[in-house]
Amino acid sequence: MIHFQSNRLRLVLILICSFGQSSVEGAKRPNILFVMADDLGWMDLACQGNKLVDTPNIDRLASQGMRFTSAYAAAPVCSPTRAAVLTGQAPARVRMTSHLPGNFFPKDNRPQPANMLPAIESHHLTIAERLKEVGYANAFLGKWHIAPSVGPKGKVAAEHSPLNQGFDINIGGASYGGPPSFFSPYRISTLPDGKPGEYLPDRLVDETINFIRGNKSQPWMVHLWFYTVHWPMQAPDALLKKYKNRKGPGLNDTRYGAMIEAMDIAMGRLLDSLKSIGVDDETLVIFTSDNGGFAGVSDCRPLRESKGHLYEGGIRVPMIVRWPGQVNPGVVCHEPVVSMDFYPTFLDVAGLKPTGKPLDGESLVSLFKQTGKFKKRDLYFHFPNYAWHMDNRLGGAVRSGDYKMIRNYDDQSVELYDLKSDLSETKNLVNQQPQLANQLNIKLTEWLKETDALMPSPPNPTEQ
Repeated sequence: MIHFQSNRLRLVLILICSFGQSSVEGAKRPNILFVMADDLGWMDLACQGNKLVDTPNIDRLASQGMRFTSAYAAAPVCSPTRAAVLTGQAPARVRMTSHLPGNFFPKDNRPQPANMLPAIESHHLTIAERLKEVGYANAFLGKWHIAPSVGPKGKVAAEHSPLNQGFDINIGGASYGGPPSFFSPYRISTLPDGKPGEYLPDRLVDETINFIRGNKSQPWMVHLWFYTVHWPMQAPDALLKKYKNRKGPGLNDTRYGAMIEAMDIAMGRLLDSLKSIGVDDETLVIFTSDNGGFAGVSDCRPLRESKGHLYEGGIRVPMIVRWPGQVNPGVVCHEPVVSMDFYPTFLDVAGLKPTGKPLDGESLVSLFKQTGKFKKRDLYFHFPNYAWHMDNRLGGAVRSGDYKMIRNYDDQSVELYDLKSDLSETKNLVNQQPQLANQLNIKLTEWLKETDALMPSPPNPTEQ
């Protein structure tokens, strides 16, 4: 222990230590580049083990930072996950639990889906609104899809636009789940058409680079939410030819592989621009997806099922983090994380404290830096709606340690899986471990009550 000899010496040492410390208040806050692909499955990158796709730029990003193996989307479809990212709250709490328009009703004797809101309510403070408090310039580019259309080309009402949610620009954000075309003319209300044949991921990256270059003197946050790899399956001719014969385990549609690589090429230009603009070392980059892969084109194996299901194929997604000087290169993290974690993480990065509203995520900064002890918690999912394919069962789920419990709302049956030994969810352990299954089922009930989750209704009597 150091003993100070005088008040003057104590003051000098304090000043020296304080001068050597960096803080977000005393220095430029880190920039945040948050990239979210659409429908990109857990196995749809080369760095995840897919041998049929070439993703050298995203792979390089993973080698320069941390790759998560147990990252989860907040829901198995897009709109709820997007709402969760913006609010830090679970879809159950926000009451946006399915992809818009959310009006998929069965014609047979099945439960009726829960009601849901068509847009984020105005009382929610988005992460963009919070970061504006400390001087961030915020940009939204790409797929919005968390508000209904009120006009041509997917136009949304002003109050539900990204421009009313804390973002300074909105390029491409509309009501569309997928673009009318990936080639210009795009026919999107918030995206002026480019030259005929211009490719959408390239255009969005061009616009992103322009925004970063114009705001490099202040902290900025960019949400680049690619429409890729959503339907329609469209890619540049050269890549379509390259992938013509690449079909087999790992890829169900050669056009899908071409789209993935096209996005990777655009990502490479974007990442290179951070260096050329001079902001690479002060930028946190996160790459992830909004839900699991679409079964028609993505091969989600070894995960069970795909987009629209509560099995791993529907909710486990790729996630990569790079933060020079803060995240060590080449790290693989197995800690389960979820979409709601981004909100408190970005608050933490910007030096902001949460408000009084409940948050359903935790800051991941300690995981990024591998410092301290990350808070162990259970992850909850609530999907009381039918996906567009109508093949899913309404249900909820809990990920607790290595175990995952699913409750099917139609008959209240329970499934229990050990994901460590059975990633493909083939062995239901509910009869072998009934006590654990019951404990997790009780936890789900308590969480649904705490979030005031809306539940599905019994089958319509007229359909019986």
